[in-house]
Amino acid sequence: MAKFLNTSATNYYLEELIKGTRQHLIIISPFLKFNDRIKELLADLDRMKIDIRIVYGKSELAPQEINWLRSLEFVRTSFCQHLHAKCYINEQSAIITSMNLYDFSQVNNNEMGVYIERDAEPELYGDAYEEAQRLIRVSEPVRLAADKVEDTPKDIGDPKEYEKITTSNLAKSLGISTSELTEHLIAKGLLVRDGKQFKLTDAGKQVGGEFKFSKRFGPYFIWPRGMQV
Repeated sequence: MAKFLNTSATNYYLEELIKGTRQHLIIISPFLKFNDRIKELLADLDRMKIDIRIVYGKSELAPQEINWLRSLEFVRTSFCQHLHAKCYINEQSAIITSMNLYDFSQVNNNEMGVYIERDAEPELYGDAYEEAQRLIRVSEPVRLAADKVEDTPKDIGDPKEYEKITTSNLAKSLGISTSELTEHLIAKGLLVRDGKQFKLTDAGKQVGGEFKFSKRFGPYFIWPRGMQV
């Protein structure tokens, strides 16, 4: 029998649903944003090589969070326009709720939801699962690595004061997007893809490219100001 969930119950059952996943997990949430507990749970599933599908309608991830999500080998993300549904489902159970993923553990919100067990409510669970699959099919697969190699880290100062600038600032100076510049750098042999990450080649180093890392923004590259590609 389906269970009604209030705010605290939604938090409890959602954590148990994620922890109890052994085959596949589907997360449908309009806002792509994670707190530390959710990140810990998803990273644990990734270590167990469990397939995770995330369907979202808007990303509010900071650059370092994008780098973290890119590092999870068994997570696939898809963008769904006009998404407002919130559903969390694995091979055993489903939660349909008003709670966005980023609201997890927020006691100041008033939420409602319904918990469905497949064995107790096979038809209801099946309907929820089929709708989740439909949303996956109509969504556009997204590789977050294509969004940006990096953002402009504020802790390196005003780019006008430096002889070398980040990839995003170099792209702006050339009048193209960061993703376009990244493809040019790969085509020129200055960067290479290494799984979901990018690496600076020897040729990239020879033209003055440098790899940097910021605790706040994660990894990024800098290039000589005015460099042409």
